[in-house]
Amino acid sequence: MASVTLSKLVGLSLVAAFVLTSLIAQPGAADEGTQVSDGYLPDEVVVKLVPGASVAEVAVDYGLDSTPIDQFGSRPIYRLRITDGATPPERSEELVKDPNGRVMYAEPNYVGQTPEGRQQSSWSRVDDGDFSGLADQWAVDKIRLQQAHALTQGAGVTVAVLDTGVDATHPALVGHLIKGYDFVDMDLDPSEEGAAGKSLSYGHGTHVAGLVALAAPEASIMPVRVLDSDGIGNVWVLAEALSYAANPDGDPATDDGADVINLSLSTTRKTSLLDEIVGSVACEYEEDGGETTGDCLGTAQAGAVVVAAAGNSASSTPEYPAAEGVKSLLSVAATTSADGLADFSNYGSWVNVAAPGEQITSAVPGGEYATWSGTSMAAPLTAGEVALVRSAYPGLSSVETVDRVLASAANIGGPEPFRIDAAAAVGARE
Repeated sequence: MASVTLSKLVGLSLVAAFVLTSLIAQPGAADEGTQVSDGYLPDEVVVKLVPGASVAEVAVDYGLDSTPIDQFGSRPIYRLRITDGATPPERSEELVKDPNGRVMYAEPNYVGQTPEGRQQSSWSRVDDGDFSGLADQWAVDKIRLQQAHALTQGAGVTVAVLDTGVDATHPALVGHLIKGYDFVDMDLDPSEEGAAGKSLSYGHGTHVAGLVALAAPEASIMPVRVLDSDGIGNVWVLAEALSYAANPDGDPATDDGADVINLSLSTTRKTSLLDEIVGSVACEYEEDGGETTGDCLGTAQAGAVVVAAAGNSASSTPEYPAAEGVKSLLSVAATTSADGLADFSNYGSWVNVAAPGEQITSAVPGGEYATWSGTSMAAPLTAGEVALVRSAYPGLSSVETVDRVLASAANIGGPEPFRIDAAAAVGARE
């Protein structure tokens, strides 16, 4: 994995995933008690230096602690503590203007919330008397899951879910989960914490994971807890969890990384750190003067398809990481049962495709089921379809997989004219 803290976990051969619907997890154990304010963690900055630059010298010049809070693996990317009272935005602006050219980028460690949490939207429990199973809901028929399942159910594919954790004992998830990790409490148990009615985003990760299991019942789900029960987290933890999901044991030669990563989270803050790490997880390379540039965090040099919720602000304003523009990333809006854009869903040229996201039923902790609306629900249904495609066509690259999902989508018109069609994506006949 990629950080000093994570390197300790590599030896344990853990498998984990990080699902976001909000963009950020609370600080790790070393930051216990830190209060979130003004959209970023106080008294720290994220800094990437040019190769060979001295972090100690930069720290002395800019009022930073020369001992990093953390380092992103072997990359010259550091999480540094501010020691002189400057605000993170102020210090970041000073760093990027370094006259000696030592700083590639500097930015606050931004904090965000799940799209549903931001809109104060939680789930509504389904009464047992009204429940006939997850497969008996409008979204299943709309994206033609049964027809797709006649050809593939996602065997051999791993979907990482980076979120608030999961209830591993829930009947809808038993037999679907592989080992995960908790990046909030830094332990081996990525279970949901909190209580219904007290924590707004409690159950979010379980609900998201249940939809992946519904769409791709034979796929493995890798749970990573990166958000607390209120759906709060930070960009640094998200980046580390993405890297971990792509390569759980730290060995690029072993093929144990996720094939699909679901991020049901969003923030309006574009960050250089996420831009870099999402591209590396997807193993995207660019041609620069005839030379191939870029790197790959995935195992066996295979990139993951990243699926990200577009956000619930009913706006065309880009949210991230959905709007990163990575070729192997699918930005997902939410649709209604009438194939219209949900009134809460974001939209725009930066959104790739839409999926059912209104009144979607899935698992919640305690063995119960509930309906929830949001692009956080549309994303895992899309991640499940991607798993079906990767299982049916294992020779496709991550970019080719995304192209197939988009080319097979149904044209529904409206602000987001294309909605996923699982049957068409895996080659099922009409």
